[in-house]
Amino acid sequence: MPAATPSTPPAARRDTYTPESLLAVAVRVFNERGYDGTSMEHLSKAAGISKSSIYHHVRGKEELLRRAISRALDGLFAILDEPAANRGRAIERVEHVTRRTTEVLMAELPYVTLLLRVRGNTGTERWAIQRRRDFDQRVADLLNDAAAEGDLRPDVDARLATRLLFGMINSIVEWYRPERAGTAHATSDEVADAVVATAFAGLRT
Repeated sequence: MPAATPSTPPAARRDTYTPESLLAVAVRVFNERGYDGTSMEHLSKAAGISKSSIYHHVRGKEELLRRAISRALDGLFAILDEPAANRGRAIERVEHVTRRTTEVLMAELPYVTLLLRVRGNTGTERWAIQRRRDFDQRVADLLNDAAAEGDLRPDVDARLATRLLFGMINSIVEWYRPERAGTAHATSDEVADAVVATAFAGLRT
C-alpha cells in the first residue's frame, strides 16, 4: 500500500486571507457584536486564522475599523466629484447626490452600516463623525443654493432638511437586504427612485 500523505498542520497552512477578505470578516463581526464588544480573539475565530496572521495584515482592530469606514466615506465623497454633482441647477445636483448616496449605501451596505454606528469612543470614530458632518454640510450648501435659485421652499431650513433627508436614507440599512432584491422586494434602483421622489416632492417649490 502507498504511504499515507501526511496532512499539513493547521499552523503550517498558507494564510489565504487577503487584506480585503479579512476586512470583510471584520466588518461583519463589528456589525454583529459592536466595535467595542469585538476582540482580536473574536476576529481570529471568525476568520479561522490565528491572531498573529491578522497582525501580519494590520496593526490591530482600530486599523480595520478605519479601513472599513474609509471605504464607506470615500464612496460618499466621490459622489461630490461626479460631473452631475457639479453642473446644472442646484436642485438637479442635490437630487443626483441624493440618488447616488442611496445607491452607494446599498452597494456598500455593511461598510456604511458600520459608519453609521460609530459613537466617537476612539480617535478613528471621532474622525469618521467629523467627515460625516463635512459631507452633510456640503449637501446643506446645495440645498441652500437650490432655495436661492427658487427651486426649493424657502421656509424649510437647509440644515434641518439635510438631517431629515439623511435620516430617511440612513434608515435603509435597517431593512434593505440585497439578497432579497429583485424578488418580492424593491431593487436598488426602485429604492433610489422612491427616496428622491418622496424627499423632493415636499421640498420643491
